[in-house]
Amino acid sequence: MKRIAIDMDGVLADVYHQFFKMDEAEFGQRRKLQDVEGKPEREGFPHIMEYVNTKGFFRTAPLIAGCVPIVKEINQQYDLYIVSAAMEFPLSLPEKLEWLAEHFPFITWQQIVFCGSKQIIRADIMIDDHFRNLDSFTGDTSLLFSQPHNIQSDPGRHQRVNNWEEISKILL
Repeated sequence: MKRIAIDMDGVLADVYHQFFKMDEAEFGQRRKLQDVEGKPEREGFPHIMEYVNTKGFFRTAPLIAGCVPIVKEINQQYDLYIVSAAMEFPLSLPEKLEWLAEHFPFITWQQIVFCGSKQIIRADIMIDDHFRNLDSFTGDTSLLFSQPHNIQSDPGRHQRVNNWEEISKILL
């Protein structure tokens, strides 16, 4: 059975929704997606570190559309792991664990990997929205999940996916 590693933030959890919501609350105006496209997250949202260190940021992130039923099916056909570089934000650990338990109750604690660097991850397939994680990936298939910070970049050796329906067509 092939092993698959799926990133959490930006692939399962809609953190951009959180960024825009908190940015609007702080500055009184909702910016458009085009305002941040092609910019690293820290450039697009100058106060991002405050946002991600706010209690509830990770716990209340909405789901990326369509992910739950497709991840459930992937879980039945692959050796699935949810992999998050959560150590960068240590306060996020309990929130991410609770979020996963709520939205993905079929994923066991043994299938959750919170790490610092994803370079240690060994799998056949990885789905992530950051080049820094995919570029060091040594597996067979790397899927770059489209997000504003990577949308204008050439995916290079990675295959770009724009939504969970596209992932379903590739993997199921």
